[in-house]
Amino acid sequence: MSLRERLTAEMKEAMKAGEKAKLATVRMIQAAIKDRDIEARGAGKGQATEDEVLALLQKMIKQRNESAGVYDQGGRPELAENERAEAAIITTFLPQQMDEAETTAAIEAAIAETGATGPKDMGKVIGALKGKYAGRMDFAKASGLVKDALNAKA
Repeated sequence: MSLRERLTAEMKEAMKAGEKAKLATVRMIQAAIKDRDIEARGAGKGQATEDEVLALLQKMIKQRNESAGVYDQGGRPELAENERAEAAIITTFLPQQMDEAETTAAIEAAIAETGATGPKDMGKVIGALKGKYAGRMDFAKASGLVKDALNAKA
C-alpha cells in the first residue's frame, strides 16, 4: 500500500472513530502533499515521489518540534502539547527509523561510495544519504556524524 493510500485509509478510520486530532493532522498532511504536487506540476514534473513525501513528513515533524519548543518558552504548554501530538501522529506514517549503528554504517558506505576525503565533501555524502535513506534517517543527527567522520579522514 502506498503512503497516499495509507493516508486515505487512516483518514477514513479517524472519521469513523471520531478521532478529531488524528483526522485534522491527516488532512493537513494530505494538503501539504497536494501543495507539493501542484508545485511539482508547475515545474513540469509529475506527482511528488514517495521519497519526496517522506522528506515532507520529516520537515513537518521538525516544524512541530520547533514550534513546541517556542510554545514551551512562551509559557503555553497546551499549545506545545498540541504540536507534539501532531508530530507523534505524523511520525506514524514514517518507516522505521535507523538506529545509530545502521546510521553509522550507512554513513561509512556513503563516504566510500562518493570518494569523500574531507569536510568539503560533506554535501556529496549528505546528498547520497538523502537519496537512499529519505524518511528512514534523522539527517539532523546524521550531519553531525558525517562531519565527525569526514574530519577524522582529513
